[in-house]
Amino acid sequence: MAVIGVLGGLGASFLWALGSMLARAPARSLGAFEFTRTQLISSSFVLLVITTLSGGWATISWGHAPGFVVSSVVGVILGNLAMASCLARGGPRRTQLLMAMNAPIAAILGYAALGESMSMHQTGGTLLVLAGVVLAILYTPKGDRGADARFEAVHGPFVLMAALGAMAAACNAIGLVALKPALVAGTDPIAATAIRTTGGALLIAVIALWPAKVFEPASPRTGTVVLSAVLPGVLGYVAAVSLQLVALRSFDTGVAAVLGSAAPVLILPMIWIVTRRRPPAPAWAGAILVLLGVALLAGT
Repeated sequence: MAVIGVLGGLGASFLWALGSMLARAPARSLGAFEFTRTQLISSSFVLLVITTLSGGWATISWGHAPGFVVSSVVGVILGNLAMASCLARGGPRRTQLLMAMNAPIAAILGYAALGESMSMHQTGGTLLVLAGVVLAILYTPKGDRGADARFEAVHGPFVLMAALGAMAAACNAIGLVALKPALVAGTDPIAATAIRTTGGALLIAVIALWPAKVFEPASPRTGTVVLSAVLPGVLGYVAAVSLQLVALRSFDTGVAAVLGSAAPVLILPMIWIVTRRRPPAPAWAGAILVLLGVALLAGT
């Protein structure tokens, strides 16, 4: 069961890394609100179809409805609006670094709200993964031109970008903690994802009816731009979140969040392929620490 949980968390990390690479352009084109609305509505439709065909609705205990509501409002709406804003301002690498903060936040919340604790192996693995994640991305690429600028340039105040990333991480952690009791009770991870995502989609669709300028797209909605937003949305909301919930059902909240925080490491070879600039030695050293940490987690 531990191996399945580890694979689920790492699979989520890989898809989030890939989704971040694909999402930077449409997030800047549409703006945070329209980008998030487009992704939530399209992804919720896919999740509803999958859950219905798989019979996942039968696994849901509606006594956990308050947890689904909190996860939808905080984890989906607020968290993803903040993440989209951070992504548009700071790029995928910085966004994934800041999102890695959800691991210690989730561990603290899991301890405070759910009475969770971690074994020595889990604690050691968690610390190694976190250290590797930080080490792998605390470097500054030489130059800021061409392909590098697409992923490394900061638009607007750095402090605002960092605050949005920290907010996204905290909201994600709260959403995980809120869902944990339902998952432990036997709710299918995909069904849980469908509920929280559809709830977020309905809420943001209602909010969009308010004729305020802040909710208008930053640029015209063309078919190409919309499709470029839908694809990373399906990778993130449908596939990655479902895989992370598999990890959450296998491990304590903090450990599941750590496994889902390996995206900053996994994104390095993706950036290397696109920019043709090899990340420096500290980046790869961080990747090795992550692998050692994952090995400890898998052995618990």
